[in-house]
Amino acid sequence: MNTEVWILGGTGRSARMIATALIARGLSPVLVDRDATRLSQVAARIGNGRTVVADSLDAMAAEIRRRQPAVVINTVGPFTATAPALVEACLPGSDYIDLANDVAAVSALLGMAGAATAAGRTLVTGAGFGVTATESVVVKLCEGRPAPTLVRVDMVPAVELEPGPLGEALAGTLLDGLPGVEGGGRYQGRRYTHGRLVAMRIGGDPVRLTLPDGTEVTTASVPLRELIAAQRASGAASVVAASSEAPSSPIFRVVLPPATAALAIAPIRAFAKRRLARVKVKGRKQPREYSWGHAHLRWADGTTREGWLRVGEAHAYTGAVPAEIARRLLAGEGKPGAHTPAALFGPALAEACGGSYLIVE
Repeated sequence: MNTEVWILGGTGRSARMIATALIARGLSPVLVDRDATRLSQVAARIGNGRTVVADSLDAMAAEIRRRQPAVVINTVGPFTATAPALVEACLPGSDYIDLANDVAAVSALLGMAGAATAAGRTLVTGAGFGVTATESVVVKLCEGRPAPTLVRVDMVPAVELEPGPLGEALAGTLLDGLPGVEGGGRYQGRRYTHGRLVAMRIGGDPVRLTLPDGTEVTTASVPLRELIAAQRASGAASVVAASSEAPSSPIFRVVLPPATAALAIAPIRAFAKRRLARVKVKGRKQPREYSWGHAHLRWADGTTREGWLRVGEAHAYTGAVPAEIARRLLAGEGKPGAHTPAALFGPALAEACGGSYLIVE
């Protein structure tokens, strides 16, 4: 039986976290990337020597077609660019997991459900901290109940940053906006109203949250993958997704319109991405002990429910989630089609990755 789990982008931090989590589950990851020397160094660091050198996206896709690993975990962004070719290469021989973190990429992957079902393979998108932590709380609160009318989810990560360049993939994700996403412009936010995506201001709807540990944070709307997952998991007509990492200051609201107007021009956007990719990020210690996923639901009769998922450092949790999903897929627990994590495996998935629920009745 083929049990190979390939991690694309194998020299990056997310890949290292995933590989470590796979090894802890008794699985042997295969690291795939373009730099043979760095691959060997990472493999030695995590205690696993299996690597595949592929110097481009096309080369990765070709190796997947040729060798047909059981599971492919894609950490290479921007996912709107990488996921379609890699999913095509995976079908029909491999299951696929990615860490997509924006509305456009998650929507596109979920749109491949028909092809995945026909091939008998499982695709899972958004397999990181944000979607898993918030969607899991929504699924937990919805158990045994009709669809709510209103949902708000809040992502509050505690992230330890490694020093180094921002990188091309993250720069592209930050500056490409939401190309082709219905309901608004490329550089507008989104929310669900009457079951449809509509425009809203990025950094809008700020809320001051008191976390279960007594600390306070402000979260504001941001058009990330959590929005799509929360709506699909709940069936709610109105959904807002927010994050403590979203910019919500008045200065941001003044600067954003002229900045996004310039970024709409393709040569300027390409130049900005190159410059941003080279920006050196300073290291940062984890700002609080826990990361939190939060959801507040309201039903038509006025009933409300609120819940939290507590996890540790957000990057480490993002390593655990795809590793646990891969383990379950290898065990035959997948379902053909395209899914988000908790929609496929239920709220117990978050606990299996080290999370714990706090439900406010």
